[in-house]
Amino acid sequence: MSGRRSLAARAAARAAARTAAGAAATVAAVAGVLLVAVPARAADVFIELNPSTVESGYLVGIRASCTENTQPATVESDAFGSVEVRPQFDFLTAAVTVPAGTEAGSYRVRLRCPDDRVATTTLYVLDPTRPSRGPATGFGGTAGEPGSGDQDAGGVLAGVGVVALAAGGLLGLVTLRRRRAA
Repeated sequence: MSGRRSLAARAAARAAARTAAGAAATVAAVAGVLLVAVPARAADVFIELNPSTVESGYLVGIRASCTENTQPATVESDAFGSVEVRPQFDFLTAAVTVPAGTEAGSYRVRLRCPDDRVATTTLYVLDPTRPSRGPATGFGGTAGEPGSGDQDAGGVLAGVGVVALAAGGLLGLVTLRRRRAA
């Protein structure tokens, strides 16, 4: 009987070894595929604008990336022309001012890398017109000019307030005297 046990034990050990070897091979194969399939971040080609919406006449920051960020690249747009982005802190960077005469609208911005890879984004330019002042709806900063008649309303309202306070005080005195008399 002890011979049978040792044969069964040996068979079980061989089966366990085969299973462990198969599992190890599977883990190694999956790890190899994962290591090969993950692209490096440096290989990404992109362009970012900060801000991406701006009024004409204002500055826009550009941050870009090519396959290798060791050489300058070119960024072009109808909004501001052409600018060279240069390596800085593992990216390609530049700043450009959108000319004051640029019409409102959306403009394509194109990055061309030294290896001819391309990335694009959109710059939105707003109209730089601003209202001269808010609507004249109260007595704050939107009140009319001195001498225009709007300032006189404040004096009238202050007088009405003083009269209302005096009437309220008089009514209070009359009420107190009536209570005492009763």
